[in-house]
Amino acid sequence: MSPSRMFFLSAVFYVALFHPILGQNCSEHCKACGGPEKDQCLQCHTGFILHDNLCVDTDECGTDLDQCPDNTYCFNTHGSYECKECDKACVGCMGGGSARCRKCAAGYRSSGMRCIDIDECAEEVLACPGVNVFCVNTEGSFHCQCAVGYTPRGDACERSQTAASEEKGLFDDIQEDEIEVLQQMFFGVVLCALATLAAKGDLVFTSIFMGAMAAMAGYWLSDKSDRVIDSILKGR
Repeated sequence: MSPSRMFFLSAVFYVALFHPILGQNCSEHCKACGGPEKDQCLQCHTGFILHDNLCVDTDECGTDLDQCPDNTYCFNTHGSYECKECDKACVGCMGGGSARCRKCAAGYRSSGMRCIDIDECAEEVLACPGVNVFCVNTEGSFHCQCAVGYTPRGDACERSQTAASEEKGLFDDIQEDEIEVLQQMFFGVVLCALATLAAKGDLVFTSIFMGAMAAMAGYWLSDKSDRVIDSILKGR
């Protein structure tokens, strides 16, 4: 075999043995490699960096490569990163939760190593001034609420007209037959008192008792006669 042919075959063997494999049969995260193993990487995909022929994740959050907007924080993922919202107790943060705040938001205060809600209702003497109104604490704030039966009118709470109209008197729901029973009970009590006094021989109370009895009898008979006549007329 001629020297030139031997040189050509050696060059082909060298290229086949040592030329990097681009993408094909490379391990995960390797863009170019010298073989299928993880430690044979020669070039890495975006989000990874080559270290001792291994492609390791780039921590964008720890290398200031992130571009997260205000009031968010960087969260590293495999090969990339995410921007997540800060806790509502924070104004700027270094991570999740109220213990990673750079500054406490309005309605919160620093306590120990975290931002906690301020209970305005407990700490402010006149958080909700006025009568028939009470304070309701919320997360990071509070609001004033009218008592039951009252509605807000400007800066005050006024009694609701519907609530006032719905209130009834003691005898608003009493029926006609119940009124009659109460009348009979009242007259019965009066007659018992007069009978007791008449039994003691007092002529004045005796005459009053007899007159009351006659009046009761007349009222009862007239009422009964009216009902009988009314029933007869209706029967026709």
